[in-house]
Amino acid sequence: MKLVFAGTPEVAVPALDALLASGRHEVAAVVTRPDAPAGRGRRLVASPVAQRAEEAGIEVLKPARPRDEDFLARLREIAPDCCPVVAYGALLPKVALDIPARGWVNLHFSLLPAWRGAAPVQHSLMAGDEVTGASTFLIEEGLDSGPVYGVVTEDIRPTDTSGDLLTRLAFAGAGLLAATMDGIEDGALQAVPQPVEGITLAPKIQVEDAHVDFAAPALRVDRVVRGCTPAPGAWTVFRGERLKLIQVTPLPDRTDLSPGQLVAGKNNVYAGTGSYAVELLWVQPQGKKPMKAADWARGVRIAPGEVLGV
Repeated sequence: MKLVFAGTPEVAVPALDALLASGRHEVAAVVTRPDAPAGRGRRLVASPVAQRAEEAGIEVLKPARPRDEDFLARLREIAPDCCPVVAYGALLPKVALDIPARGWVNLHFSLLPAWRGAAPVQHSLMAGDEVTGASTFLIEEGLDSGPVYGVVTEDIRPTDTSGDLLTRLAFAGAGLLAATMDGIEDGALQAVPQPVEGITLAPKIQVEDAHVDFAAPALRVDRVVRGCTPAPGAWTVFRGERLKLIQVTPLPDRTDLSPGQLVAGKNNVYAGTGSYAVELLWVQPQGKKPMKAADWARGVRIAPGEVLGV
């Protein structure tokens, strides 16, 4: 098939690579978000997908909005059979959805209908799911509601962050998307409507969602930290300034600390929660680089009775 691939961030690059390597399909062009400011100089930088496409000598389309007439006209000229999508980052209007003969097929990082929305991996971790995965589905006008072509599953490991899990899903999902394209071309795959039960939503994680409540149980604290790492970053407050929490580990045997209460040993830092304590392993003070929590504690000299979250 002739394909136009739509995607933007690094997590979409493995899928583009898989389609380029498959040998069965022609990736005629790539659609991605416009260049965005990055780095200290805030200079405009092309998206990871755009950079990969340029390396491969593929035409790159960067519409400000996917309903822009110039973009739609070029898409009609290319006349793709199908448009595979991974984390493109913009809603596709019906006028665009109607152009490819076999539609737009999205790779979504959840087992649909669970976790429809922008942040499925983060929400899955924060909810304490033990298994997640990726799905390919035909895009409709609804939010991630279209019929499903295929799925792969992935166990969630006890120490997974959203970054860890998303990386694994990006590579597993790349193979699924390539196989889905093959199956659509062969006529061997039929999209199956999603169940009406089990629908959960995964809206974008806001900064306030990443605020760690130490009155919550230790497992909840751990899930929020892992789910919000690396972005937007779980955080609390210490001495009136924001402290990012990068890694903690629950300690079921330590129950002597009240919520948020800090105790620092020579090489360890502990904080109480609503159940049992957690050990702080890596933190990032405001305006500084990530550091081991024990090094941070030595620098700030935690006083008896000091707490996080105030």
